[in-house]
Amino acid sequence: MSRFEESASARASQIARALQAQGRDVLALTTGEPDFPTPEHVKQAAIEAMKREQTKYTNTDGTPELKRAVAAKFKRENGLDYAIDEIIVGAGAKQAIFNALMATLEAGDEVIIPTPYYVSYFDMVRLAGGEPKPAPASAEGFRLLPAALEATITPRTRWLILNSPGNPGGAVYSRAELRALAAVLARHPQVAVLSDDIYEHILFDGREFCTIAQAVPELHERTLTVNGVSKAYAMTGWRIGYAGGPKHLIKAMGKVQSQCTHAACSISQAAAIAALNGPQDIVRERSQLFQRRRDFVVETLNQARGIHVSVPEGAFYVFPSCAGVIGKRTPDGKTIADDRDFAHYLLESEGVAVMHGSAYGAPAHLRISIASSVEVLGEACTRIQRACEALR
Repeated sequence: MSRFEESASARASQIARALQAQGRDVLALTTGEPDFPTPEHVKQAAIEAMKREQTKYTNTDGTPELKRAVAAKFKRENGLDYAIDEIIVGAGAKQAIFNALMATLEAGDEVIIPTPYYVSYFDMVRLAGGEPKPAPASAEGFRLLPAALEATITPRTRWLILNSPGNPGGAVYSRAELRALAAVLARHPQVAVLSDDIYEHILFDGREFCTIAQAVPELHERTLTVNGVSKAYAMTGWRIGYAGGPKHLIKAMGKVQSQCTHAACSISQAAAIAALNGPQDIVRERSQLFQRRRDFVVETLNQARGIHVSVPEGAFYVFPSCAGVIGKRTPDGKTIADDRDFAHYLLESEGVAVMHGSAYGAPAHLRISIASSVEVLGEACTRIQRACEALR
């Protein structure tokens, strides 16, 4: 384990919380966690489940009731048909991804990961014995283009991981873009697709969400579609994720899960049923609130000297370039050598905790969560502007 590090985003959030506990004035913009409360009807479903003594082990791969709710969600929202034995429920979407990699990778197998990428993809592949292969995305929009995908595939490639809307870049793949990638995959039948759709419902500017198995039905048997309740329903701590895919893959993932965590929390599963089957208006309303925050932060941060922010299309992050501050000196004479130095400078000088882009495979960038109130985001942006003005 000395070859691995703790998740960079988890570590940054822990540091921010520790400084806050010491009385420091720290604005933490590191966490991929909605600041909204879990919907009331979801919490009530958990309370009722406890009253009914639903506090024991469930089936390893999830309760039949939750799996039926997941199947209905896939059909209703994504046009995907999955039988109950083609669905697995775990302790978060992250576990579903890890289970899939553990169940399928042998030493030296390669997994293509477009950059910038979610921080845990690389080390999850390595923990499973595989080799992560970064594929550069377009500079504007942070999308994987067909030519880059073609150039990265080798005979040892086993998976392509697609994350849309993307963390941290906010890219949303259209149907046409997914079909263009699928045309490349058609020439390489050994490559499966792991579609991480956890930010599905956080879309901006009227965009339509489409997952690759929906856009290209021919890839249905080569695709694992992963999702969860954490982001859409503000249920990060409940730890419920799920996946739909070929029966043989789901069975193999269940074996992995049975030997590590067994089933997800029984109370959380009951709550997730209420989230998936219940009213969805609150999901759309919160997406609109995130869009207003995005607009505010993009406009405000683009006024900071040395910062340039592209407009994200989904998820709840902005991913600005900080290339314009690299090489400058802080008021106490230290040189900002890279994005890590700049993130450290923001924390020490202004009490703003953000993520350095190198953790996502994108040096000279920052990831800033907009999952905070406009008041907090406004104060944080003011502090970042002030920190940039102080550089020489």
